[in-house]
Amino acid sequence: QVQLVESGGGLVQAGGSLRLSCAASGRTFSSYAMGWFRQAPGKEREFVADIGWSGGSTHYADSVKGRFTISRDNAKNTVYLQMNSLKPEDTAIYYCAADQVATTKPMGYDYWGQGTQVTVSS
Repeated sequence: QVQLVESGGGLVQAGGSLRLSCAASGRTFSSYAMGWFRQAPGKEREFVADIGWSGGSTHYADSVKGRFTISRDNAKNTVYLQMNSLKPEDTAIYYCAADQVATTKPMGYDYWGQGTQVTVSS
């Protein structure tokens, strides 16, 4: 069982940056792949980025490639999402998720955090 708590969301102007954190409970965090997803009002939850258990493998949605960076610190049981050059269309609730294998599909993850709101003003 893994419990996830996101933090770091907020209101930022277009072009600004935020760093999201996702703190995980449990001794087996380092064995889980982690993903970030987001959901805007009226839209389906969509993949943002994922990272393998060791941090050596990462994948990004085309919409965030080159602007967002996912990383993890297994000693701190935390995964991060550094978001730069933010755009109004990045506005959404951001969720972290954990499972044995990284995937771009939300249904592939068994464990989810409660989400953190990111709002980008124009």
